[in-house]
Amino acid sequence: MKLKALNIDKQWTLFLDRDGVINEKLDNDYVKRLEEFQFLPGAKAAIVQLNKLFGLTVVVTNQQGIGKGIMTTDDLRLVHNYMQTEIIKEGGVIDEIYFAPELATSNSINRKPNTGMAEQARKDFPQIDFKKSVMVGDSLSDLQMGKRVGMITVYITQSKEKLREADFQFSSLVDFAEALIA
Repeated sequence: MKLKALNIDKQWTLFLDRDGVINEKLDNDYVKRLEEFQFLPGAKAAIVQLNKLFGLTVVVTNQQGIGKGIMTTDDLRLVHNYMQTEIIKEGGVIDEIYFAPELATSNSINRKPNTGMAEQARKDFPQIDFKKSVMVGDSLSDLQMGKRVGMITVYITQSKEKLREADFQFSSLVDFAEALIA
């Protein structure tokens, strides 16, 4: 399958994981406060470029730091408001952010690899067609969620390791955006 052959247009939806795709992932930790949130190089500009292709852009992110009690929903909202504001300043948009605060051990329908956040997005935006959606993530659970609902999956990694759940693999969101636009 070739990326260009997908013929992505405004009928398509872009699903993005957050940590490791849009912002720096903290090793063995969570982005709990605004000062810990750092955009990955070029991520804001990549989102602006991707917005030109996709009709909707949504973020789906597991945030079990809330379930662990080391951050609050308000802490997360501050981080997300900042992220959205900075993307808007660049001329881009995140149409909605979905997060799963539950612990991994809860096996919540909302936590990736389960499909609750994707299903909620489709409920909120009935025009979403999972067959015309792309899930971009840096973990197996991101790709598994995408596959479970029939999305095209993009694995963001610096590794040469290939995951069978990934339809495409890039080293960054920037590289993915450039490949689509080129």
